[in-house]
Amino acid sequence: MDEETIRLLELGRQGFHCSQILLLLGLEAQGKSDPDLIRAMEGLAGGLGFTGEVCGALSGGACLLGLFAGRGRAEEARDPRLDMMVSELVEWFNAEFGPRYGGIRCEQILEGDLQARSQRCPGLVLGVLARVKELLAEYGLAWGGSRP
Repeated sequence: MDEETIRLLELGRQGFHCSQILLLLGLEAQGKSDPDLIRAMEGLAGGLGFTGEVCGALSGGACLLGLFAGRGRAEEARDPRLDMMVSELVEWFNAEFGPRYGGIRCEQILEGDLQARSQRCPGLVLGVLARVKELLAEYGLAWGGSRP
């Protein structure tokens, strides 16, 4: 097991959810910490506040792309390719996990069984993390690179 997988599992054991784990890993890669951002990401947990809607790994992955390509200050410009990267992530997630679980909603993926989280969610998060890193590389953005 590689260090990233060990860290992901450790964060899960600490009670962080998929969307939070993805942003924690992204911030750590940048040498940053932002508890307010991680707190805000909890709103995506369990499919948007445990309503069972869109998977937090997918919505967290979109936010992770935004961390590297989005706009955070008035004087910054967003990377104009961000929407394309998110679109490619969603397309990949649908193809990769949709058929396996009957959709991309948290409720579908977990089949209403919150105990399934420990078996299914780590693979989803690792898959999204790998795909986000691929997208960043394809678009010339460095994993770990941070905005000023």
